[in-house]
Amino acid sequence: MRKKEQYQHLIAYFLETMPEVGTELKYENPFQLLCAVILSAQCTDRRVNLVTPPLFADFPTAEVMAASTPKVVYEYIKSVSYPNSKAAHLVGMAQMLVKDFGGEVPDNLDDLIRLPGVGRKTANVMQAVVWNKAAFAVDTHIFRVAHRLGLVNEQATTPFAVEKELTKHFPDELIPRAHHWLLLHGRYVCQARRPKCDACGIKEWCKHWRTENHIKG
Repeated sequence: MRKKEQYQHLIAYFLETMPEVGTELKYENPFQLLCAVILSAQCTDRRVNLVTPPLFADFPTAEVMAASTPKVVYEYIKSVSYPNSKAAHLVGMAQMLVKDFGGEVPDNLDDLIRLPGVGRKTANVMQAVVWNKAAFAVDTHIFRVAHRLGLVNEQATTPFAVEKELTKHFPDELIPRAHHWLLLHGRYVCQARRPKCDACGIKEWCKHWRTENHIKG
């Protein structure tokens, strides 16, 4: 099966089954989303959504959070993974927003990755979700699913390499949604230990499933 044909089938499937899709993190503005994405690293969205309401209530803006300390913020987020480092990142991020960006979250990759706790994946999430830019955030789910489906070559051994291949084959206008398509597929269907192939609507175009079932073509 040619890769172009495979992508066409997957796009058609997801457009039909998930025409409107977005992040499962709860937020009301870019600052809140940035906080939530930083907290979500190696942590479930469900857990993050439990801790953010009181955090956002007491720290509604970058200015308020910047005036706090990691020790104080820690008490709000201590049930997430790596709370000490994330508390430091949140306060440091807020302080840089105030100092360098007038308290507003920047809308481009170069500025976003300057912020404490913000790497390329987080920056791409922000660009895609908030500003609908063609930025493909590659997390562990997407990295796994892209390889299992055969959407990327085996030589794509880093998140950035996977990102480059995915952005090359998905149309720019669909990339913000495609990130969520693959993420949610990995989270609920193509799970790490036991992929639910019987319940998968795209297994006919999946490299892993076709290999396991000795299907050629």
